[in-house]
Amino acid sequence: MKSKKIVALLPMKANSERVKGKNFRVLAGKPLFQWILDELLAVEAIDKVVINTDAREILAENGLVEHARLLIRDRKKELCGDFVSMNLIIEDDVTAIEADIYVMTHTTNPLIRAATINAGLELFEQSTRNDSLFTVNKIQTRFYREDGSAVNHDPENLIRTQDLEPWFEENSCLFMFTADSFEKTNARIGERPAMMETPPLESLDIDEPHDWEMVSALANLRVNSASTGI
Repeated sequence: MKSKKIVALLPMKANSERVKGKNFRVLAGKPLFQWILDELLAVEAIDKVVINTDAREILAENGLVEHARLLIRDRKKELCGDFVSMNLIIEDDVTAIEADIYVMTHTTNPLIRAATINAGLELFEQSTRNDSLFTVNKIQTRFYREDGSAVNHDPENLIRTQDLEPWFEENSCLFMFTADSFEKTNARIGERPAMMETPPLESLDIDEPHDWEMVSALANLRVNSASTGI
């Protein structure tokens, strides 16, 4: 029997500097925000999705209304703007909405699937030592500093990239934490976090116009594959 209350946090603002209006721009047949929202709602373990936003009217124009598993919170005026720390917005949600586990993600990670979210929850709930979890991209490649000097390899003794020490890049796809862990660090990553690799084709984040082009191609491929059963 499910005993823990799990709440998903999906912050969403009206303004976007680098890709104008991206949260509401149509991606492969539906608004960008709807992609990750659909996947969150497909995770049965999630009791409620909370959207903290300054764009309630735009969401309504796109047909989104509250229901038993969806709460739209109007973002406080002092938390609006492009330079407000996301941790302050999370703190506002955590203070207002009680839960045993919080799952945070972004509209700009539209390709994350419900199965991956479930896998993260399973990993987090089974852990006895981790107070939080965040997702990463595993990278094994040669890095250089701005002055051309090597960071993680010896140019005079090249080894295969797959034999290099792996580095892990936070990809901002998923964060899982508790109210206690957030209180200790004032951040979505706690003192003893677990890292989980996400599938590369699910891990793209839309920051720049070229990101939109890549994600759009993959989203259209996913839609076409689903319609043809391939």
